[in-house]
Amino acid sequence: MANKNAIGLDCNKAEELAGKLNELLANYSIFYQNTRGFHWNIKGEKFFELHVKFEELYNDLLLKIDDVAERILTLGFAPKHNYTDYRAVSKIKESEKVSNGIEAVGDILSSFQTIIILQRELLDLSGDAGDEGTNALMSDYIREQEKLVWMYSSFLNK
Repeated sequence: MANKNAIGLDCNKAEELAGKLNELLANYSIFYQNTRGFHWNIKGEKFFELHVKFEELYNDLLLKIDDVAERILTLGFAPKHNYTDYRAVSKIKESEKVSNGIEAVGDILSSFQTIIILQRELLDLSGDAGDEGTNALMSDYIREQEKLVWMYSSFLNK
């Protein structure tokens, strides 16, 4: 089985997937830390509601970070693990201290847009590579996150 990795995928396609997954990992990691900051610093009228929602979100993001890193390992490559690398490739930027709930939810919606676009790119790559594992993971994430976009948008009356 020349040019196939341990799970039977073309090595070059697996490497391309791992690179894009590392980009997703970087974006998830910055998104995660931003959301923790929103959870810690939120103030105002909707404090109790948003404090809980932000904690739910960052706990879910932490699970996805682990899933993505393990998928990179499954493909035969190493996940990036430091913020220097993350900051260099992430399209999501580190948020300044945000205590305003409306601003925080706006940042979350923007981050979801970035994440969903990356995951759609990964769907294309994984489909081309015949990588059902990555494809299924991205499909599940997109479905979940599109619903969250609707919910957070509804919170903002958008």
